[in-house]
This record gives sequence, C-alpha cells and structure tokens, in this order.
Amino acid sequence: MNYLIVILGPTGIGKTALSLQISERFSAPILSADSRQLFKELPIGTAAPTPEEQNRVKHYFVGKLSLSDYYSASIFENEVLSLLNELYKKNPVAVLSGGSMLYIDAVCNGIDDLPTVDISLRNELMERLKTEGLDQLRNELRILDPEYYNEVDLKNAKRILHALEICLMTGKPFSSFRSKTKKERPFKIIKIGLKREREELYDRINRRVDEMITTGLIEEARNVYPQKGINSLNTVGYKELFNYFDGIWDLDFAIEKIKQNSRIYSRKQMTWFKRDPEINWFHPDDIDGIFTFLSQSVIS
Repeated sequence: MNYLIVILGPTGIGKTALSLQISERFSAPILSADSRQLFKELPIGTAAPTPEEQNRVKHYFVGKLSLSDYYSASIFENEVLSLLNELYKKNPVAVLSGGSMLYIDAVCNGIDDLPTVDISLRNELMERLKTEGLDQLRNELRILDPEYYNEVDLKNAKRILHALEICLMTGKPFSSFRSKTKKERPFKIIKIGLKREREELYDRINRRVDEMITTGLIEEARNVYPQKGINSLNTVGYKELFNYFDGIWDLDFAIEKIKQNSRIYSRKQMTWFKRDPEINWFHPDDIDGIFTFLSQSVIS
C-alpha cells in the first residue's frame, strides 16, 4: 500500500514546519500544493521553502516555472500523479503540503477531463483581456454558460478565461464537461488539517508579513512589477505593493492591506476545507497527537 499524506490549512498556519517533520519521519519527499510557489520569481511573497529547508527534504513543484508560463490545476494533477508513480518505486509514502484548494482537490479527487485548448485561441483571449478588460469577457461567459457564471469567482481572470476557452472551442458550455465525479486513486490519502484560534492565526499572519517586508518583499515585487498584468501576480502581497508603486497607496497602508487581505484569504481557505469530511484536524503544536494518528494510519 502506498500513502499520500496531505498537510493542508490556511496561510500562515504552520504547514511547512510540520511537513518537514513528517517527511523526515517517513523519509518522504514533499510535493508543494501552493499554486504560487511554483513560480521561481516569488520565493519571499509565497513563503516558499528556503534553500536550507529544501536541503533537509527533497521538494517538488517549488520554483519550477516562470511567471509567463501557463499552468493549471489540471496540469498539476497530471504531473503529480506521474511523479508519484516514480516516487512510490522507492518509498511508499509521499507528502503533499499546501493551501491551494483547487490543487489539493485536483490530486485527491481529480479534475474532469477537458478538451485540449488551441494555443492560438488562448493567446487571442489573453490579448482580449488586455485590450477589452475582464468585464467584457465575464459578460460573454454569462451568455455562453450562465450556470458556471453563477458559481465562478468573477474576479478570477484565469478561471473566466479557461471556461471561455472551452465554450468557444467546443460550442458547448464549460459546465457541461464537469461531472464532479471523484476519481479513484491507487494510493491511500490521509488528510491532516491544521487549525488555530482566529486571534492566534491572525497574529502569525501579521508577523509573517512583517518578516517578508524585512527580508525583501518590496524589492521582489519591484522586480516583477513590469509584468503586473499577469494573472499569476494577482496575488496577495504583490497587488498591494503595485498600488504603492503606482502612487495610489503609501507604503504603510499597502502593508496593512497585505495583512488584511491575507487574513481574508485564510478565512476563505478554512470555509473551503471545512466542507471536506475526510480531513482530520489538529493544532500544529499537537505533534504527539499527529504522529500517533499517523502511526495508526500508515504502515511504516
């Protein structure tokens, strides 16, 4: 039997530290399920594992892409499954750690098989996003697929574009391709969710933002500022600093907005995760409880 231990929870909760401990206990690699840690230009703002942490344990899906590279949860699903096939030849345990809800769902539950999108259509829609704006593309999706329009995050340009790609290429609504059927996996999935009291979590988030500022987040954001229109940078920590660079906000206000938006995002993550009855919840400091649970769940 092969095992995938999934460590999940909101931003700033302490997933990295626990993942390292579990990985070292089982001599298992860590697969990052953070959709922004994929980009090599964003190590500070995404709290990517440090070089020292990556030396302790082999990590995958960290810093493997450039901001201009196209990526999706579907690609992530396929690449993780392919990688696990190879990793399980050496070790029956692997660790998936992160807070990107769709990426975790893609690996654990699967994403519906969708038609391959023509690259010229994708480029056309990306150009339209730049020239016409997101509102125009949203209105088009509302006409072509009202069902998906009513449930999608209308601020997420990437999801709007992807749905439109399928609609325009096939002549059918994107929602008609979504069966929402859970796929079987050839390994046992063990989900560990991390939670803290809200005040405790918020304090950690605020302190982590201060640390990011101290360690160079402003310079990191300035380096990618010329690419600020890319969807990958529509991310907490960067969009606020872009407003500072544009003279819209002063620096102190931008930093406070990073903290506030990080806290808001943490609530969205918890709302999503709480819907999953398969998650076993622990406080990150309950190391003994977590390892007792794992010893009962994983054949070591």
